[in-house]
Order: sequence, then C-alpha cells, then structure tokens
Amino acid sequence: MKYRVLAINPGSTSTKIAVFDDETPVFIKTLRHDPKQIDQFGGIIEQYDYRKGLVLEAMKENDVPANTLEAVVGRGGLVRSLPGGTYKVCDKMMADLKDPAHWGRIHASNLGAFIADSIASDLNIPAFIVDPVTVDEFDDIARMSGIKEIERKSLFHALNIRFTARHAAKDIGKPFDQCNMIPVHMGGGISVGAIRNGMVVDMNNALLGMGPFSPQRAGALPIGDLIDLCYSGKWTKKELTGYLTRGAGLISYLGSDDGIWIEEEIRKGNKDVKFVHDAMCYQISKEIGAYAAVLEGDVDCIFLTGGLAYNPFLVAEIKRRTSWIAQVLVYPGEKEMEALSQGGVRVLKGEEKAREY
Repeated sequence: MKYRVLAINPGSTSTKIAVFDDETPVFIKTLRHDPKQIDQFGGIIEQYDYRKGLVLEAMKENDVPANTLEAVVGRGGLVRSLPGGTYKVCDKMMADLKDPAHWGRIHASNLGAFIADSIASDLNIPAFIVDPVTVDEFDDIARMSGIKEIERKSLFHALNIRFTARHAAKDIGKPFDQCNMIPVHMGGGISVGAIRNGMVVDMNNALLGMGPFSPQRAGALPIGDLIDLCYSGKWTKKELTGYLTRGAGLISYLGSDDGIWIEEEIRKGNKDVKFVHDAMCYQISKEIGAYAAVLEGDVDCIFLTGGLAYNPFLVAEIKRRTSWIAQVLVYPGEKEMEALSQGGVRVLKGEEKAREY
C-alpha cells in the first residue's frame, strides 16, 4: 500500500508544499507571498489560516483532493531541544511554538505545525513534524566550550542531514542506527559533525559558532582578534553580527559567493579565487578530520550534501584531503520536502514510531 502525505515548509515570504505517494512526488510547488499581504497579520502564527487556504487551493489546482491524504507533515520550527525523529503535533508543542521565550524569537517555520494540524484535524488524520533545527542528541562532553558561562548548543541542518544520512546508510548497506558517519552540509553556512549509531552526537554551529568559513559566514575566528573587532568602534553589535553571518567567508575575500562565477574563475585559471576556494576546502577537510577523532577513527562514510556539493572543484578537493578516512559519498542539494514526507511515511508504514513531544 502506498501512503499519500502532504508536506508543508513555511518560509518568511513563501510556503513550499509537496504531496508524495510514498517516495514518488505527486507535485511540488512553492507558493510566493506578498510581504505586504503577510505583514497585515501582525505576527507569524496569525498567518497560518491564510497560508492553509493557499495550500488547499494549490492542491485543488493540482487535482489532489484533500480527502486522499493519509497524513500532513509540517516543518519543525523552534520547539524545545529534542532527539531526532517524527513527532505528533500536540497542544503543548503548539504552545511552545507560540512562545518566543525559549529561543528569543518565533521563526516562520513555526507555522508548519499549525498548518499541518489544522488541515489534518479537518480530515481526522495525523499531523507530524520531522527533525526540527532544535534536534539535540549531543554527548554531554560535546557541550563543553572552554568557559563555564557558555555551553555549546545543538543547532544545525537537522532535516536534510538526517534524511541524507538514511540514504547513505542504505547505500553502504548498514542499518541507520548502526552507522558512524561524518555529515557535511554545505550551503550559505557549513555544518560538519559526527553521527554515532544514528545519533548526531556533535556538530558545529554553522551560523555563529565553530567550524569552517563558508560562502557567507566566518566560522571559527581567533578570539583575541575578534575581541579587538568588537571594541574597535567600527561596528555596532548588529552590524558586526550581520558581517559575520552574511558578509564573511567567500564574500569577505572575493566580494561574491556566486558559485557559478567562482567555478568559471577557477576554470579560467584565476589563482586568487582558487586560493580562497581551496582555503575553504582546507577548513572543511580539517573539520572532517576533527570529527573522525570524535568517532575514534571508526567511520563508515563521509557524505557531502547541500548546494555546494554540486561544485566539482570543491568535491574533488575535499575527497583528495579526506578519502583516507573513509569513503566520501555525494548527495547534492537539499531534500527537505522529501525528508518531511518520508518522516510521515515511515510512521504510517510502522517502520518508525511517532515520538511524543
């Protein structure tokens, strides 16, 4: 039997939706929202009924009756820290998603549970979220930062990384919960970590944490020099945060993070561009080596995913530096809609038990 699942992934000015019959896509669509239309609601959570209507309208346009669905899956937003998996949407979860106190803000992805729950309730079918960004499976030792006032936190590309890890497990012929892997998600930020027996036991924070520099972000920096920047009077806190998260990395060195342009310059023999690009690959590879130590050398595979995994120069350089550790598998792009739908399908098929929030 095939199970039909609707996946919903809200962003600030768009809502991605997809319907899958098991692993087969029925349709995938991105609904664009006029910022003025969105702003009239006054808050993020208040948008869910409006977006729900657009989702149902898109389903009609694609000849998918709502009553053919077996489950609805929303993007997991900023819920409390929890282990990875598929979670039933419940009142406690939605109360937390409405409250900015825990994470200091409410993100558009928080809408996923509300839209999923509303559609599912009308149809008397289950609503789920899958692998939110707040997935936390860290070993306690990985939380140590070096000073008692700061604890390292788990915040990473959980949805795509855990989905891709399941595919990698199939490709190497081992059960996911018996695999040791080094995942590398490469986009505007770069996440590198350690998966032990299917659990993400350590990972750098790709926004403002440790790890390699990326197309837009600074990664780890020398602390003394960073303190000097903070007190230089050149930037406000907001401006410096913006620089380190959106104007650093390749943008800082090259003035661009355009992957196509960078590939063309390397092909043309631009040594300066190649040097900076190689330095990013060097830092990614160095981070992979660090997580090989976390796994004590017992590594089944390294896998590369995200948009940068389409870059042949980057893939070749990382393979050159790290393939002695373990085989390097490549899964370009992000598969978030597939990841959401498959989380629901696994529960419906009894392959995985839905978790209680």
